[in-house]
Amino acid sequence: MAKLKNEPLLLKKAVEVAENYAKNRGYSGFSSTDAAKDKVECLYRLLVHDRLIQPLAIDQENGVNMKHKLALWIARQLPKDHPLLK
Repeated sequence: MAKLKNEPLLLKKAVEVAENYAKNRGYSGFSSTDAAKDKVECLYRLLVHDRLIQPLAIDQENGVNMKHKLALWIARQLPKDHPLLK
């Protein structure tokens, strides 16, 4: 798994976009006390359920791989000239 350039910033953007997507689907939102790893897992599973991203293999489902998958997802959604992709 090759690390993306600006992966932490891409992950932050992915969580922001995925949260808005979840709210548009009717999810009530996350509380400020929810752990970041729980947010990432919830958003990852939502996107997999809606077939927006391909699921990881069962033995590779962990926080690091889920974060990487979300970063890859948002990198493909952003326009090619977006500052996070440079």
